[in-house]
Amino acid sequence: MHDERRRIEERVERLHHQRIRPALYAATVPMAVESWQAPGEPVPFEDAAAASYAPFAMDTPWGPPWGTTWFRMRGEVPAEWAGRRVEAVIDLGFVGDWPGNQAEALVHLTDGTPLKAVNPLNQYVPIANPATGGESVDYLVEAASNPDILANGFAGPTPLGDVRTAGDTPLYTFRRADLAVLDEEVFHLDLDVQVLRELMRELGDHDPRRHEIAHALDRAMDLLDLDDIAGSAAAVREALRPALAKPAHASAHVISGVGHAHIDSAWLWPIRETKRKTSRTFSNVTALAEEYDDFVFACSQAQQYEWVRDHYPKVWARIQESVKKGQWAPVGGMWVEADGNLPGGEAVARQFIHGKRFFIEHFGIETKGVWLPDSFGYNAAYPQLAKLAGNEWFLTQKISWNQTNKFPHHTFWWEGIDGTRIFTHFPPIDTYNARFSGEEMSRAVRNYAEKGGATRSLAPFGWGDGGGGPTREIMERARRLADLEGSPKVVVEHPDDFFAKAREEYPDAPVWVGELYLELHRATYTTQARTKQGNRRSEHRLREAELWATTAALHAPGYAYPYEKLDRLWKTVLLHQFHDILPGSSIAWVHREAEAEYARVAGELEALTSEALRALGAGETRALNTSPFERREVVRGRDGGPRFVRVPASGSAPLANASPGHPVTVEDRALDNGLVRVELAEDGTLSSVHDHRAHREVLAGQGNLLRLHTDLPNCWDAWDVDKHYRNRYTDLLDAAEITVVDRDPLLGSIRVVRSFGNGSRITQTVTLRADSPRIDFETEIDWHETEKFLKAGFPVDIRAPHSSAEIQFGHVQRPTHTNTTWEAARFEVSGHRWVHLGEPGYGVAVLNDSTYGHDVSRTVREDGGTTTTVRLSLVRAPRVPDPEADQGQHRFTYSLLPGATIEDAVAEGYALNLPLRLADTAAAEPVISVTGEGVTVEAVKLADDRSGDVVVRLYESRGGRAQGTLRTDFPLTGAHITDLLERPLSEARMTDGTVAIELRPFQILTLRLARS
Repeated sequence: MHDERRRIEERVERLHHQRIRPALYAATVPMAVESWQAPGEPVPFEDAAAASYAPFAMDTPWGPPWGTTWFRMRGEVPAEWAGRRVEAVIDLGFVGDWPGNQAEALVHLTDGTPLKAVNPLNQYVPIANPATGGESVDYLVEAASNPDILANGFAGPTPLGDVRTAGDTPLYTFRRADLAVLDEEVFHLDLDVQVLRELMRELGDHDPRRHEIAHALDRAMDLLDLDDIAGSAAAVREALRPALAKPAHASAHVISGVGHAHIDSAWLWPIRETKRKTSRTFSNVTALAEEYDDFVFACSQAQQYEWVRDHYPKVWARIQESVKKGQWAPVGGMWVEADGNLPGGEAVARQFIHGKRFFIEHFGIETKGVWLPDSFGYNAAYPQLAKLAGNEWFLTQKISWNQTNKFPHHTFWWEGIDGTRIFTHFPPIDTYNARFSGEEMSRAVRNYAEKGGATRSLAPFGWGDGGGGPTREIMERARRLADLEGSPKVVVEHPDDFFAKAREEYPDAPVWVGELYLELHRATYTTQARTKQGNRRSEHRLREAELWATTAALHAPGYAYPYEKLDRLWKTVLLHQFHDILPGSSIAWVHREAEAEYARVAGELEALTSEALRALGAGETRALNTSPFERREVVRGRDGGPRFVRVPASGSAPLANASPGHPVTVEDRALDNGLVRVELAEDGTLSSVHDHRAHREVLAGQGNLLRLHTDLPNCWDAWDVDKHYRNRYTDLLDAAEITVVDRDPLLGSIRVVRSFGNGSRITQTVTLRADSPRIDFETEIDWHETEKFLKAGFPVDIRAPHSSAEIQFGHVQRPTHTNTTWEAARFEVSGHRWVHLGEPGYGVAVLNDSTYGHDVSRTVREDGGTTTTVRLSLVRAPRVPDPEADQGQHRFTYSLLPGATIEDAVAEGYALNLPLRLADTAAAEPVISVTGEGVTVEAVKLADDRSGDVVVRLYESRGGRAQGTLRTDFPLTGAHITDLLERPLSEARMTDGTVAIELRPFQILTLRLARS
């Protein structure tokens, strides 16, 4: 039986590949082709149409890396093809079958109308069905010669990731530009055989259905005339019809197919290329919708819609029409599919705000779900933020990539840190690029964790990552699998419909509490440090600009709040939070441009903030505090000398000399301010940090130990750090210089300089200020290492059962032990501005102003005490996909805060990231002030509808209940609690002109304040 089955399979496979598929096109004639190489960057269609073209022959090399070649293709449909289905077939010299990481093209009519794109899995352009004969074909084809960055996998670096280093050698050889007759009978036979062959392979030997299909295929192949495939195709199909007509079992799993085309907003291509990818994919999708009226396509990322609207208005019009017909489903409700861990809380809120508003404004649709199939883990604040934006469901697929533990659910309720739950689904098909193959169908059923409780799952289908989208072949598979014995049923429908049915079927789905940690791609918390720093700085500069612009709008007559500029700058920052930009996993070109964009954003925000402060009027030099906490702090004056100031939250104070209670004393290798004493060893590490207040030593080993690890992951260089990195390292203990650089009662600092490795150099200034226990490490790195990972470690004498790390609008606790594989897998984790370790009565925080990755470990010493070590991940040096990742200059600060509570960590995290600003400006009271422990203000701005209302977003930051009040410095006529889109939900409780605040742990509250 086994030999007979193998004989049949081999026979069918050969006939399918060597006879049926080559017969898809019954007749072909070549088109006449001419070409024009666009100089430099892509040009508008009008420029290409006016260019001079030269004759171009097939089998000719073309396409320098990142170049654009325009081809003019002309032909005439032969008269004898009348009544047939005629297409143009174009093969640019495609390599492999990945549509998004190689040559692509968009075909236009000569009037500039985009018709359709071509890629390796979608090479045709419809001409006529049926043809009358004599039709004239005249195309202008914009072909992009994008290089295959991962052609060699992760074997080594490539210069192709930047136009500056890629060279100009042609990458592709043009193979075909024909007019062709598609034999529809053979086309459908091809799909019939595909579906049955793949189903047969997935069924077990014990299943009679497998043998039934095998013999049906065997008998059908007997009817295939090898000399006349087209003539015999109908008979072969008729023989297969009974096998395809048998209905699925009543209990068969149901797969809701949703058309999809994952388009990374940048990755192995720059943003400029993504703008063109959207036009190509969306042209294909709208063309497919015209052919298949049962087709439904889900598409996220408002940014990509805006690109098409602005650059391809005819494609935009087709999208709008498809939306009206119900075939195109805007989903996700975010500006881009952002990274799930690194964007700050307010930035995630703005992702929803800008995304959902775009879809409401342009389509009249409010999206209901979060569509994030490909981010690298998801923070535990997402459920609350998603719900506050009006979402009902959450979808991702990426957690199936876990290295160690298989996630236990596919359909479940996800509970965030505040207790909010959102209905969530992970497609068990384990891909967001499904094509309905037999193997995928079998995997979806086999994987599905909710068997017995639920019966349905979702499958995003269509080629993706670099776009491409669904094809007619995939739609034909879906139709054949709608009701087929031995297979799950496939129904193509809107994702909202799937989630409504799934929730109704399974209301008591299990609950997962906390973050969705991806046990893979952990290096994305660190790679491309300058990109991450640009994001962090931009988020805080936006907060600053909004606060002072609001202050000026309320206090400076004639000042105009810069709505448009802030909106544009926010969208720039949101774009760069895409899940292959901010995580550092893109090519060099992307990160080079990201750094330039962040510099531009910084300049514009500095100008906006300065303009707002000037509008308040001239005055004495003042210190301005953008953070939500009062500050007693040493700041450097414009002459470089230190000043001690006390500044209210969200307010300002004169820059005057004050007398702190705890001045600094400086020795050659020691700093002391009466609160803490810091001692440096001869090697420049911290030998002691003594907390005078608690009468205890903080450290349990060398503090600020810089450790250089060898770092070559098994795969995915920029993405991954594998656990074995810990096994090989060098401690950087050679200090070339230890010098006192500040010796003042207000501020003392010691500089430590180290040289190491391949010409790298680290300069650190250890600073202690009056009246503060915070120890700062101002760090400059000139980095020239490759495949290395730099960490800064602080072993502290604390027995901490868990660490607490700041995330969006709160913090998460993670065990410091590794009792289970789930805990052991978290050997590298993410956090925002601080990590806290505590035991009853005492805690320590490690703060940072731009890094995210860290690890926490715990050991028991010989004296019986426990050492808990926090190590910040500072910089990496992967070579793929960017061979120069992280090379060069880095400047950042991290800090040790002894004796810290969670409240202290929150306040000092804000302080480190929002340094006091000095400006010559008039005094102005804070726009708002709040009372209540744990009540923390995240944003102050004017309402987006330009009503003049003030919007305040705040949250509970400790993890407990909070009560307080909010007071304004303007006449308050009303207050409403709103959703993230600033739409009223309920009236806020007011007493004597103040707003009462009651918050549950980690609750986010948006208040809209009306003024007279």
